[in-house]
Amino acid sequence: MTLAIRVLIGLVAGFLLGLALAGSSSPVVAMTVGVLTPVGTIFVNLIRMTVVPLVVSMLVASVGSMTTAGGLGRTGGRALLISVGLLTVAAIVSAVVAEPIFARVHIDQSAALALRGPASAASSGAAPPVGTPTLATWFVDLVPQNVVKAAADGAMLPLILVAVMFGLALARVSDPKREAVLRVVEGIAEAMQRLVVWILQLAPIGVFALAVPLASRLGLTAVGAVVAYVVLVVALTVAGVIILLYPLGILAGPMSARAFVSYCAPSQAIAFAARSSLAALPAMVESAERAGLSQRASRIVLPLAIAMFHFGAAIAQTVGVIFLAHLFGATLTSAQLASVVVAVVLASFAVPGIPGGSIIAMVPVLAVANLPLDGIGILLAVDTIPDMFRTTANLTGAMTLTAILPTHET
Repeated sequence: MTLAIRVLIGLVAGFLLGLALAGSSSPVVAMTVGVLTPVGTIFVNLIRMTVVPLVVSMLVASVGSMTTAGGLGRTGGRALLISVGLLTVAAIVSAVVAEPIFARVHIDQSAALALRGPASAASSGAAPPVGTPTLATWFVDLVPQNVVKAAADGAMLPLILVAVMFGLALARVSDPKREAVLRVVEGIAEAMQRLVVWILQLAPIGVFALAVPLASRLGLTAVGAVVAYVVLVVALTVAGVIILLYPLGILAGPMSARAFVSYCAPSQAIAFAARSSLAALPAMVESAERAGLSQRASRIVLPLAIAMFHFGAAIAQTVGVIFLAHLFGATLTSAQLASVVVAVVLASFAVPGIPGGSIIAMVPVLAVANLPLDGIGILLAVDTIPDMFRTTANLTGAMTLTAILPTHET
């Protein structure tokens, strides 16, 4: 039995038990929820402890190694600009669409507030803070005075920006010194990915422990909200590929519509079934060479694009943040939504290459939005279907980027 099926069983069992306990004032119910709640918290904390080293090491390794692939020249900078532009559009559109849709999904706000714990309940009656952060303050806060303190405080957006800047600086260091640093950073990234895989083996237990209190407090509205999340992620991912990536690849690249569809289709089928872009990489290289793209495009640009450009992740993470905000009864301000978009764009470059990797990479985005991380387990539990579409979108984005970039210059 695969991990995805075991996690789904844990979610269903947790929801069923939680729904059976909903509305009961029995001491046994309180004891059951009291026992399971810390188990779910421990599972979330295990994920949280991997986030800073995982995200920072993957960003530094990805950005710092950009110039080691054979002098891509202006192509590398152009690829980065196009990637950031596409990811930003995907995140903004997802936020604009998801916000009003989830607002229509009814969730009892008193129950939602209870999910956030006594501290949140106590603060709910407090007066709102005097004044709100200005745009200037938001930009100032992006640059931390102390990187170590930012990491300790969980200030992920400044930390991500520092990692990107460090990677860009590392890319300009002489080859021997850069390679020495990259070996260490890539080793850390690989070790942290291995640790995440081990932690995810506990996901069936963790998801069950998270689902019982959730369902017992929210009842059937929790199930309806989760279904709405899955449907919306899939719909927006498919729409993004059809409306944005396909027209861009056809209009800005050298292929006709028929040729571009034929260029993408074989690899898309593999990625959809395997839920892994890397598993489809050999087919991607073959399709690129069959389509007449240069060896630099198929052997250098394409692997870099598949490792760093995650178009589907930008959609899924944005929808996931807004879904969890509504689930936990939180209201995201305009400044928080802007922070979410920036964090999603940057964090998408550090998605680990494992099933559910985009959900793991959501942790710093949730920290930026000041949202509880308990919902991560729920998203992981229902991620099998969204992950199929998200992985296919990631692959399509990489193939689109490769097709439209000129790679003849030195």
